[in-house]
Amino acid sequence: MAQRRFPRWPFWIGIPLVLVALVIAFWSWDWFIPLAERQASAALGRKVTIAHLHVRLGRVTEVVVDDLRVANPDGFEAEEPFAQVPRTTVLVDVMEYWHHRAIVIPSVTVERPQVAALAHADGRTNYAFDFGKPAGEDAPKQDKAASAPRIGVLRIVDGHAHVVNPALKADFQLGIATRDEETQDPRIAVTADGTYAGQRITGQALAGGPAYLQDQSRPWPIEMQLANGPTNVSLKGTVRDPLAMQGADVNLVLQGPDMALLQPLTGIPFARTPNYRIAGHLDYADGKVRFRDFDGRVGSSDLSGTIAVTTGGAKPLVEANLHSKQVDLADLGGFIGETPGRASTPGQSAQQRRELARNERSSRMLPDTPVSLPKLNMADVKLNYHADSIRGRQIPFDGMAVDMTIADGAVRLSPVSFAVGKGRISGEIALTPQENGALGARADVQFQRVDLSRLMQPTGFQGSGLIGGRAVIDGSGKSLAEILGSGNGSLTLTMAGGGNLSALLVDLSGLRLGNAVLSLLKLPDRTQVECFVGDFALRRGVLNTRALLVDTEDVLISGKGTVDLGREKLDYSLRSDSKHFTVGQLPAPIVVGGTFRDPSVGIDPTEGGIRAGAAVGLGFLAAPLAILPTIQFGIGDDNRCESLIARGRKAG
Repeated sequence: MAQRRFPRWPFWIGIPLVLVALVIAFWSWDWFIPLAERQASAALGRKVTIAHLHVRLGRVTEVVVDDLRVANPDGFEAEEPFAQVPRTTVLVDVMEYWHHRAIVIPSVTVERPQVAALAHADGRTNYAFDFGKPAGEDAPKQDKAASAPRIGVLRIVDGHAHVVNPALKADFQLGIATRDEETQDPRIAVTADGTYAGQRITGQALAGGPAYLQDQSRPWPIEMQLANGPTNVSLKGTVRDPLAMQGADVNLVLQGPDMALLQPLTGIPFARTPNYRIAGHLDYADGKVRFRDFDGRVGSSDLSGTIAVTTGGAKPLVEANLHSKQVDLADLGGFIGETPGRASTPGQSAQQRRELARNERSSRMLPDTPVSLPKLNMADVKLNYHADSIRGRQIPFDGMAVDMTIADGAVRLSPVSFAVGKGRISGEIALTPQENGALGARADVQFQRVDLSRLMQPTGFQGSGLIGGRAVIDGSGKSLAEILGSGNGSLTLTMAGGGNLSALLVDLSGLRLGNAVLSLLKLPDRTQVECFVGDFALRRGVLNTRALLVDTEDVLISGKGTVDLGREKLDYSLRSDSKHFTVGQLPAPIVVGGTFRDPSVGIDPTEGGIRAGAAVGLGFLAAPLAILPTIQFGIGDDNRCESLIARGRKAG
């Protein structure tokens, strides 16, 4: 009987079927976790772990990642992980890749993500990633754009981020979630609460999702309100191409008590200012972020213009073109170390009012606030500022213009110019950082046909004539007061012929009391000035008089003494000698003393006392003799003033 043979095909088919059944029965996508972790860790340069991986295959395949964690770099092991995401769901259109080799992700849902962005005091952070050179970087731009993943809808559910940076005095929480979940175009909403720059920060922002970034026909919407201490920022508009920062149509409003508080928010150094509110347009062009065509006010002054910031270099480059129709110079006090504004400036904060009151009580007048050298080094600056008119009855200037550059901490104003009537005071000022933390300063100022009548107008006195001259100073220090208090240089002012001064000034200088009363009644109101010379030498902060002469039709006024800029002390005397025979005049010198804040004016007690005593003594002998000490026989014409001017012109 022949042996029966069994067919082999059930064996060859059955075993694979059994194996497939076993694979299906015991298959786990978690087997691919080590591969995914290695790929992600290599891409981020951090350890990435995944608890579970689920895949539901189909035309649109669903991938679910459970408990995704991104670890911290070395040095942050004791801190919470950089990122933790309990659940992430990604839909991938497999057929799009099969037919067109395009990576299309219809939606990404991230649930309860937690991010800890931490920095240490030494500058190290856990959010600085070194991704290396992306694959395909050498490919043409259009090829890279085509190969980039196309993400449709991004949904974030109950996300949170904790940001800590001691250098920025920052510790705040961010809430991140998407709104309008029922639509196919949810927007990303962010809230902030905590501290930044040592002050409370709160804010909210609403922006378009990734679908906007891939469709240039739909502008990317953005709106934000932010409050950092007393500073408020409001931004609203759209950006045509946000990844390239092109096609921006965004309105920006900045408001607060002091522009210096904007530095932590913008990274740009600002001088201190009084309260401000400015509004303009924000965009990006030619590699520059621009705040353009803004308009508003700073203190009592209006301000308009454009500020452009170029980043990417060793430090930002700030280019500003600013204009004021009318400016109060007190609002610019922060540029020289003063508390800006006045007590009457609207909107001053309580702290600013206290500082102004403290300055008023201070015995010092020159600004003694040290210049911040680190702030000067934060950015390079090119500033052009022009003011049509200058506000204030006590200000003899009619307009101003400044061109300022800051390069590597060195400041140059060339020129800085003030209009005075038809004339001008203009000059160049250079400030150079020194190794001891001070600034070396040099200023060269020219007085060009300065209108005396405009200079005297704030005092209520009358006068006319054109003054010329020059001032030069070299000094060093950490503040304007120190620079002037250590300075060396000179000051020369002249006026030749054709001018006149209020008779009140001349009369009081000689104590002709009767004529002074008539002058107050405007009878007479002027006296002719033939010549004026003031020549002073500055040595170690002390201004010494080389010559001071005022030659009028009636008297020759001379002065001598010192002005100590370091101690802010006055030690000066003025003397008048009549050109003609006069009776009833006590020609004792006037002594000017005291401090800049509290000057004193009086009669020289020595010479005035001798003359007054002689008059009284002679009056006891015979009343008519009492007028003898008050008689001046006159010095006649004196050409000392004109000769000094001629000598100066000859010397060039």
